[in-house]
Amino acid sequence: MSSLRRPAGSTFRRVSWECSVNALDQLIGQLSRLPGIGKKSATRIAYHLLRTDPSFTRGLAASLTEVRERIHPCTVCGNYTEADPCDVCADSARDRTTICVVEQPQDVAVLEATREYRGLYHVLMGVISPIEGVGPKDLTISRLGARVKEGGVKEIILATNPTVEGDTTALYLVKLFEGSEVRTSRLALGLPVGGDLEYADRLTIARSLRGRTLLSS
Repeated sequence: MSSLRRPAGSTFRRVSWECSVNALDQLIGQLSRLPGIGKKSATRIAYHLLRTDPSFTRGLAASLTEVRERIHPCTVCGNYTEADPCDVCADSARDRTTICVVEQPQDVAVLEATREYRGLYHVLMGVISPIEGVGPKDLTISRLGARVKEGGVKEIILATNPTVEGDTTALYLVKLFEGSEVRTSRLALGLPVGGDLEYADRLTIARSLRGRTLLSS
């Protein structure tokens, strides 16, 4: 029986080991919640962070905290920005007669990278999806209507993704501005059905902007 006794202090070491495993599992769980990262990828990232220089992990943690504190939606268009209004809305050289409507803030960066569009933007922060319980009131559509009512807008370019939800949202916006003096058009040429604007290449997006089709007069 004496050979089965645990050495003094072994309980403390076992508890400490369990705590470290729980912390690791928690990190893996948090990382796996990120888009495009599964359990295996999250595990590899977590173990890489444990092996890397401590200064890197401290810097990463500081950057995550800082971006949450300093970056916020622009009060005009909804794009993520550090200054308010954002650089696009504050730029007097932009064409203020045109507003390009996108689903998410990252879509603005994709369109800006083409250097093809020089108008303003409006971020919906999602799309209409009855299945997920998302309606027009859950998006920034009312803010878009207010911007149009302020005057000066001649065209709204609908750059929602070519998905069922994106098409539904675009159709809703077309009907919303139907009968007004504002034209509505949509990106065309090259954007695949079911694809995301975020993952399209710059040339495809540039051609889509140039070849947009008129949806209403």
